[in-house]
Amino acid sequence: MLGLKLPTDPRWVNIVEMNIEEILTDHAYCEQKAASTAISLIVSFPEYTELIQEMVLLVKEEISHFKMVHDKIIERGWVMGRDRKDDYVIAITKFFPKGGSRTTQLVHRLLYAALIEARSCERFRLLSEELEDKELATFYRNLMVSEANHYTMFLGFARQYGDRKEVDKKWQQLLDFEAEVMKNLSTGESIHG
Repeated sequence: MLGLKLPTDPRWVNIVEMNIEEILTDHAYCEQKAASTAISLIVSFPEYTELIQEMVLLVKEEISHFKMVHDKIIERGWVMGRDRKDDYVIAITKFFPKGGSRTTQLVHRLLYAALIEARSCERFRLLSEELEDKELATFYRNLMVSEANHYTMFLGFARQYGDRKEVDKKWQQLLDFEAEVMKNLSTGESIHG
């Protein structure tokens, strides 16, 4: 359903299980960044009314997810660590050339957002199925549904605002590129890396 070309190696969950505190901190920052992305789209493309309406809802949802993750950190007696760079996001957002028309820039940003949400969804599914901590597994199962909805929303907007054939071609190219990026990841306790 997600269209990802390279699934996460299931052994990634073993890495995560050795440091749940680290994955929760990374996840909390991912939720913050997702809210920031939605705000950035509102600021950058105010003329796209339907997109703006959905992004306002997304900001609220993502910040509520941040609170849920932060609450998990507190419940376990931990303090949220500092943010770290996301090698996955840094790598994939270099795929499309900079510049182009406003519509092209918007489509590229929407495709990046769709891909990040798709990979998050896939990772959450894996955590929900493989984590020994059943309470945390259920937590990730519930979040997985939201991520799938975000992925389809972003991809739908890209197809709506861009030429459908061109967008679908770019999406497939981005998926191929992401598969190559993923070959060098899945070695750390981060949501994407």
